[in-house]
Amino acid sequence: MNVLLITGTNTGIGKTVLTSVIAAYWQTYRPQESLGIFKPIQTGIGDREIYQQLFDLAQTLEEITPVEFKTPAAPPVAADLEGRQVDLEKVWQGFNTLRSQRDVVLVEALGGLGSPVTHELIVADLARDWRLPTVLVAPVELGAIAQVVANVALARSSRVDLTGIVLNCVQPRTSEEITQLAPISLIETLTNVKVLGILPHLSDPMDYSKLAQVGSNLDVSGW
Repeated sequence: MNVLLITGTNTGIGKTVLTSVIAAYWQTYRPQESLGIFKPIQTGIGDREIYQQLFDLAQTLEEITPVEFKTPAAPPVAADLEGRQVDLEKVWQGFNTLRSQRDVVLVEALGGLGSPVTHELIVADLARDWRLPTVLVAPVELGAIAQVVANVALARSSRVDLTGIVLNCVQPRTSEEITQLAPISLIETLTNVKVLGILPHLSDPMDYSKLAQVGSNLDVSGW
C-alpha cells in the first residue's frame, strides 16, 4: 500500500476512528515505513488537529489539510457562504507532495462516497480520478446493510477501486447485536466485497495503544 482512501456510508460513522486505527497500527508495527495523513478539505472544526496530536507525523496542519473552511457544511456550500472557491489544485499539489515524501499515505475522505467536493464532483469522482484504493466504513446499526449495498453500487458505477469494508460500532454492541444488524456473510454475499474487520466501540478514541491493538485485528494483508 502506498495510498489508501478511507471513506464511509455517511458522516460521523467512523472514518476518523479507522484512519487513527490504521495509523496507530502502522507506526507501531511497521515503523520502518514513513506515514503521512491527508484530509483534503476540512469544514468547521475537524480532524487534522486530532491527527497532529495523536501521531508523530512531522506535518503542519496545512500539510495535513490544505483547504479549510470555517463553516460546518459541505465544501461547495461552505465555499459559497464564505465567498471562496474549493481550490482542488491546491489539494492535488498537497497530496502529490506528501505522497512523494512518505511510504504510506492515509487519505480521510470528506463525508461519504456521494458527498460533494465541488458543485460538479463527489468523493467517488476523486477516488476514481486520483486512482485511490478505497476502504468503506459502515456503522453497525439498523439499516447498515442497505447503506453498504448502496455505497458499493455507487463505487462500482463510479469505477472506484473498493478494496474492502470495515464495520464500526459507533455505539457499544454485543456480538449478537452485530450479527443481527450487520451480518458479515450477508454483506459479503450481497456486495461481493470482503469485510476486513469490525471496530469495537472505543470509549477513548485518543488511546494510542488501544488503537494500535484494534488495528492488529484488521485484515491488512491486501494493503
